[in-house]
Amino acid sequence: MSTETIIEFISSYGYWIIFLFLFFGIVGIPAPEESLLFLIGVLIGNHKLSFAESAVCAEAGVLLGMLSAYWIGKKAGTPFLKKYGRYIGITEKRWNTAKKKYLENHRFMIFAGFYMPGIRQISPYFAGISKVPFHQYLLYSAAGSLSWVLPIIAAGYFAGSLFDINPEYVPYLGIVLLVLFVIYMFFKNAKSKFK
Repeated sequence: MSTETIIEFISSYGYWIIFLFLFFGIVGIPAPEESLLFLIGVLIGNHKLSFAESAVCAEAGVLLGMLSAYWIGKKAGTPFLKKYGRYIGITEKRWNTAKKKYLENHRFMIFAGFYMPGIRQISPYFAGISKVPFHQYLLYSAAGSLSWVLPIIAAGYFAGSLFDINPEYVPYLGIVLLVLFVIYMFFKNAKSKFK
């Protein structure tokens, strides 16, 4: 999706489109959330969007996406896993092991999971299925989403203000950052195996 298309969507539908893109990105429909947040920041830096409205809509989309996925996991997750888990390799023993490990680290996974694509989408469902207490989930989701949304928008804002960044290139920046992250993780894992 091009930058002009995103700007056109925002012009046509208002800031709610930011909410919808991020809501569905969190719920699990593939979307480059980091690139979108950075692009929003660049557009704010270029005076095409309002910071307050963009940040509120982005945070609301992310947080409500997290809460919706938690609720779906809590209501439908366990019956779904019991019925279909064996078809995707999730036996009761594997599930109990994964659940135990998740519950030991659920605060970290909820908070820091925002910075890990894939984990960000799976963690809320897992928290719901694992019956993480809602008040804990809400606290860590709110803190994690704020610490993820605002810095990325701010980075885009400052980059857009300091440099003449063509918003068309922002998605490519996201791809470059993803590739660098994958390379880093590969070498980190390879290094730990040789120790």
